[in-house]
Amino acid sequence: MKFLYNILMMISEKLVQLFGNFFGQKVRYFRQGQQHSFASVKKCLQSGKKTIWFHVSSLGEYEQALPVIEAVKEKYPDAQIALSFFSPSGYEIKKDKTPADCVFYLPIDTQKNARRLLEILQPAMVFFVKYDLWPNYLFALQKQQIPVYLISGVFKENHSFFKSYNAWLKKSLKAFRHFFVQDKASEKVLKKNGFTNITVTGDTRFDRVFQIAQKAQHLDFIEKFKQNNTLLVAGSTWPKDEELLLSYLNGLQAKTKTIIAPHEVDRQHIQQITAQLKRKYILYTDINDDTDLSTYEVLILNTIGLLNKVYKYADVVYIGNGFGKSIHNVQEPAVYGVPIVTGPQIHKFKEAVDLAKLGGLTVIKDKQSFEQTLTQLLQDESLRAKQAEITRQYALKNIGATEKIIHLLPEKL
Repeated sequence: MKFLYNILMMISEKLVQLFGNFFGQKVRYFRQGQQHSFASVKKCLQSGKKTIWFHVSSLGEYEQALPVIEAVKEKYPDAQIALSFFSPSGYEIKKDKTPADCVFYLPIDTQKNARRLLEILQPAMVFFVKYDLWPNYLFALQKQQIPVYLISGVFKENHSFFKSYNAWLKKSLKAFRHFFVQDKASEKVLKKNGFTNITVTGDTRFDRVFQIAQKAQHLDFIEKFKQNNTLLVAGSTWPKDEELLLSYLNGLQAKTKTIIAPHEVDRQHIQQITAQLKRKYILYTDINDDTDLSTYEVLILNTIGLLNKVYKYADVVYIGNGFGKSIHNVQEPAVYGVPIVTGPQIHKFKEAVDLAKLGGLTVIKDKQSFEQTLTQLLQDESLRAKQAEITRQYALKNIGATEKIIHLLPEKL
């Protein structure tokens, strides 16, 4: 299997190089980034300084890494931080907006690339995040005895690393000096497979969203829009969510304001939403100094970067893509203490499953349960307050993963 994997990685690299420009924008970005990875690292790293390397897959994993990056910079002030992304959706958004000293695309996981990158980086310490684990990089790090740590790790019984036919993959995990995992279930899986260097710290993403909540600015346009009305915020919505939501809003009798933040904000998708909406709406990009926002019932955020701040004003939050592969982040609204509603696909996210069991998150399965749940929450202030307190207490209980990780790192590099 190892041989087949390495062949597949080499073929993938060639295909990206030869045909990357013929596919979508993300693949083109990926190809261009891959071409310049090694040169980028050589250019941005300072010789004579120790390097700490963080690798993340995409934007979500970056948010998990960020509080640890900041804490590591404080603990080791003389070191420089190298940060690699695998996904264009993370790199292109954050390449110029991170505390890292050097940001680059991770070269495809071939043995040659792994050796070459480590030769350039010469990292004193390495962090991988969650489950974006690349065996050739891990084997190369293990061979050079470089300390490697996993933060916010998640492992399940059916993880590919633990399949009987993937014994070589399991061996790559021996590169980790310590596993900082999100939950007891992950710890149990690792122990079952012979690993004992584990600490359950929780998810560092809670630390990140708590930081954002503490620094949250007043958004005048939201206050002018909301006034004294109950506010429903629908975050990261997909077509199935919007089908249910727009049907509900068009028939809504209660005096409620709604903010919709679609997952895709391109003009065509926004037009699809507005074509179905029978309420008085305004797009965020159409707001100006003369706009009387109090007269509008629906505000559509046709931009990115505001949602985690908007949750502060919500009375009820609907999280999108619960009818797709998996829901969007529920930690962001949870830190503000707000009832959460979402579709049935929550099993990949421990915090969503936990909140559903505790009663702070309600899972809806169809149009009837969607309308019934939202109507009840929007009309019943005491029910909202009860669920809000559940989410708030859960979020507060899960803050502190970063501190636990930093405490267990060596005092000196």
